[in-house]
Amino acid sequence: MSRIGRKPLHLPSTVTLEKTAISLKFTGPKGTLESVLPEGIHLEEKEGVLNFTRENDIPSVRALHGLARRLAQNCVIGVTEGFSKDLVLIGTGYRVAPHAEGLSLSVGYSHPVIFKKVPGVTITTEGQDKIKVTGIDKQLVGQVAADIRAVRKPEPYKGKGIRYADEVVLKKQGKTATKTAA
Repeated sequence: MSRIGRKPLHLPSTVTLEKTAISLKFTGPKGTLESVLPEGIHLEEKEGVLNFTRENDIPSVRALHGLARRLAQNCVIGVTEGFSKDLVLIGTGYRVAPHAEGLSLSVGYSHPVIFKKVPGVTITTEGQDKIKVTGIDKQLVGQVAADIRAVRKPEPYKGKGIRYADEVVLKKQGKTATKTAA
């Protein structure tokens, strides 16, 4: 049995669940999210506790057991608390500013890069070098943060670029380090 799939999922009192044959719809104080219930996975609800079970031990069904529970858990957390990702700009002259269409990123190119707003996600700036991406859908928040980071990934020699706040960039030695060692 899947360790994650076996754990019961407790629904807070502020979250309501609507179950159909193939999906689960969670409604909470922050909004509504929908999760797919894969074929072969069954949901039992008793007094605000959800238990996910599988009908057989076929490897394809076993693989979806923990996934179904985790997707439902992400929906519950999203509609109650929400998710956020923090990004930091590292580099001389690198800055971010709010723009009418979203964000204006000055990250070493000849022109500022405009990152457009995404529905369902709030992008805010904190100072000139911090970006906070928040929303209720974990996958969408992570994808938007990854798209912002992809504008200028951290380079390995000086570490300049856009990185997650908790990301560690391992720096390489330059050419001169190998010349002096020989």
